Amino acid sequence: MSVTETDAPAIPFGELPPTEPPPDTRLDEPAGRLGRPMPTDRLRGWVVTLVVTLIGAVIRLQNLGFPTDNGTPVFDEKHYVPQAWQMLRNGGFEDNPGYELTVHPPLGKYLIAIGEWLFGYNGVGWRFASAAAGTIMILLIIRIARRMTRSTLLGAVAGILLICDGVSHLQARMGMLDIFTALFVLAAFACLLADRDLVRGRLATAVREGFATESPYGPRLGMRWWRFVGGICLGLDCVVKWDGLFWMAAYLVLTVAWDVAARRAAGVARPWVGTLVRDVLPALWAFVLVPILVYLGGWWAWLLSETGVDRHTVGGTYPYQPGQVVPWELSWVPQAVRLLFHYSQNVLYFHEHLLTPKNSPHPWESKPWTWPMGLRPMLYSYQAGTAACGTSDCVSATMLIGTPAMWWLAFPALGWALWRAIGRFDWRYIGVLVAYLAGILPWFLNINRQMYFFYMTPVAPFLVLLLVLPLGEIMGRAMAGYERRQTGVLVVALYVGLVVANFAWLWPILNGDPISAARWQAELWLPSWR
Repeated sequence: MSVTETDAPAIPFGELPPTEPPPDTRLDEPAGRLGRPMPTDRLRGWVVTLVVTLIGAVIRLQNLGFPTDNGTPVFDEKHYVPQAWQMLRNGGFEDNPGYELTVHPPLGKYLIAIGEWLFGYNGVGWRFASAAAGTIMILLIIRIARRMTRSTLLGAVAGILLICDGVSHLQARMGMLDIFTALFVLAAFACLLADRDLVRGRLATAVREGFATESPYGPRLGMRWWRFVGGICLGLDCVVKWDGLFWMAAYLVLTVAWDVAARRAAGVARPWVGTLVRDVLPALWAFVLVPILVYLGGWWAWLLSETGVDRHTVGGTYPYQPGQVVPWELSWVPQAVRLLFHYSQNVLYFHEHLLTPKNSPHPWESKPWTWPMGLRPMLYSYQAGTAACGTSDCVSATMLIGTPAMWWLAFPALGWALWRAIGRFDWRYIGVLVAYLAGILPWFLNINRQMYFFYMTPVAPFLVLLLVLPLGEIMGRAMAGYERRQTGVLVVALYVGLVVANFAWLWPILNGDPISAARWQAELWLPSWR
């Protein structure tokens, strides 16, 4: 039997597909440069995804109604949980103008309200939607890592790491908004990756059929539904918190850059101009116009209400300057939209002036340079002096801590990612870096603002990806040789085991389980954790 050029060595049973193609199998022609196919183990990939996600769901949902503050919400749940309950009572909007603390868009509170509608005004009702969001994120991170590495095993590793991340775990068990921001940011990133593969697949078809270079700008790519869905996700993110604006800008730049790279790989004569002509306007439509429309639609209940916060106000707390055009004077804009703009100005004023008091800062406030390693966690609840653990000095506390086996590697992971992004132009590291930095760099613009570690919740999944990508390189290619491959798999397994053990050690203070005072002190590894 003759050997053809398509006869490739079989991958031994139990081996994994390579994290990148061996040099002798890379193709120089454009169709080969446009990307590798997804793994062929589609059924196994979904079985692994669903099993790991189910395990994560059990961990997220166990004892969900505990702890409470004598039957009331804890920490910042005290803002959002009652507002969500108001929405159930009022038909979708809040009405607490006496406090003027309705300073975030409504979608996150809609989601909390679903749990309250299902389970009542109790701990499970407050947190069910958060737990569901955290569980969906596990599924997403598995599929994202699998798509980026073309490895089902590394996808499973990403899911396990996200399950064992203390920040993602606790925020998925709190009636707060940040887990929903994290969900939509991650979902938009998943759509961006699917769109990238879709674009490269279409260009590869154009190359094979001979029309990719008929125009110096390259072919038109048609409707890109994944990018459209990504724009919807970014709009939903903005209807949870305005932080989504930073990811809108970051993802817009990222998708345009990937389009330039794809056209260049397809052999297009003028890839930059081609992207400008063919792709930029559709990208603006998907990542700017669509999110704006989704954002406005998210305010439907407030716009239709009569007693929503600031719904019919004609003045406000925002300090407009004399002679400045105020939104309610723009007669060509619908009155409801003008009033929403005014309400948003009041909210913006609130956030701009939410500054750290010089003489009495919040005891658990932190600044963004401490966040990558989680050097200043947050105490959400604390109760001491009970006998629930079998001694007279038991402590029940929940503390937001990033699992040190993961978070303490943030700076080495970022350094390696920068090297791969700048030195090797590795698109995977570029994408993850853009998403990670979009979640942390904007907080440096106003250092005097009150800031807290839970703002890193949407960034945590991208830390997982920053760890999984180097783990794939440590594990090595499937064809790298038995000894090399087995050693790499062993190192990855030992690291994952370390993360799981670290998460198990932190379990009592991530879930509020009663422990002795001595164990409580042993949980606080750093002086800044106290």
